[in-house]
Amino acid sequence: MGHIFPWRSGNRFALLIDGQRFFPAMLDSIASAELEVLLELYLVEDGECSEALVEALVAAAGRGVEVRCLFDGFGCLRFGNRLRQRLSDAGVVLRLYNPLKWRRGLHNLYRDHRKLLVVDRRIAFVGGTGSTDEFWQPGEELSRWHEVMVSIEGPLVVHWQLLFDYQWLANIGRRPWKPEEAPGLAHLPPLPPLGEGMGRLAYADARQSRDIVQSLVRSVRRAKRRVWLATPYFLPSWKVRRALLHAARRGVDVRLLLTSRNTDHPPVRYAGQRYYPRLLRAGVRVYEYGPRFLHLKMVLVDDWVSVGSCNFDHWNLRFNLEANLEALDTGFTAEVATCLDADFASSREVTLEDWRSRPLLKRLKQYLWGWMDRLVVNLLYRRG
Repeated sequence: MGHIFPWRSGNRFALLIDGQRFFPAMLDSIASAELEVLLELYLVEDGECSEALVEALVAAAGRGVEVRCLFDGFGCLRFGNRLRQRLSDAGVVLRLYNPLKWRRGLHNLYRDHRKLLVVDRRIAFVGGTGSTDEFWQPGEELSRWHEVMVSIEGPLVVHWQLLFDYQWLANIGRRPWKPEEAPGLAHLPPLPPLGEGMGRLAYADARQSRDIVQSLVRSVRRAKRRVWLATPYFLPSWKVRRALLHAARRGVDVRLLLTSRNTDHPPVRYAGQRYYPRLLRAGVRVYEYGPRFLHLKMVLVDDWVSVGSCNFDHWNLRFNLEANLEALDTGFTAEVATCLDADFASSREVTLEDWRSRPLLKRLKQYLWGWMDRLVVNLLYRRG
């Protein structure tokens, strides 16, 4: 795509915390669709959640709504033939991004990690959810995974539509438009002032991975009051780490909200913990979220918010299609701050003292997985 989306005003954002809030809202939107439903997901698995989702998509298609789904070829391996057939029989078009093939070798690492629902070009939902029972089960009081989605209404919805359509066509080797005709800007736009309904789509793909992380690094470098970053997989690039360190040394309130033992990838957690001592010494505060698996990816820098699919780690930014909403909106900023405040209160703060007194087995695991991560990343980057 190669082009960068501009800021757009006049949008309405709502932060939907956990599956009990966002999944019913997404299903309601699909139920009210009149023209078109676009759905792009990474993780899709059989279960009650996917049963409800497929039911809604099939019903929409039965009303004559055009329904298109783009699922990641690896992330939907546990999405069985029965539900796929139901979609197909109803006229829902399902495409898979980069299905696994032995002969593709390292190209199998490229994944579509975006989470996006667009209905009737009227409303979009973006964030970090998949369609699995961990994110939502009907009747369950609290989801097993802590996640957020954002509903967006206004001029920005068209940009999410464009992003989906671009990838939909690129998936079958078609060029939606020539590079010089692509909508958007050649460079990152300046930050507008805080106002009402100001938002932007930031994304990453194999050709253009800088937009989403450049924007984060720029915001952190300019931070005056706070940098609060939540991510389940803390393997930040050197640029991101350096920006966090410098912000903390300037006296900015820098806090990381990370996973505790409740994680689906313990090795990634151990590999990322190797960065703790340097960050802690610089004044960064590290919190490990206890109650459930923290899966949300959200950043609050002063009043600027970035929320979506991107973990801001070096794996994501090299291999994945990602998409985040960036917003400068008074009400939305307050919602995000309240959400993160509550999560910090439900977390254990890791101090330098804790770090120094950790048991030997933990030290060994951190050393081993940290070494493995460094080794693999160096090999992959050397291959271009």
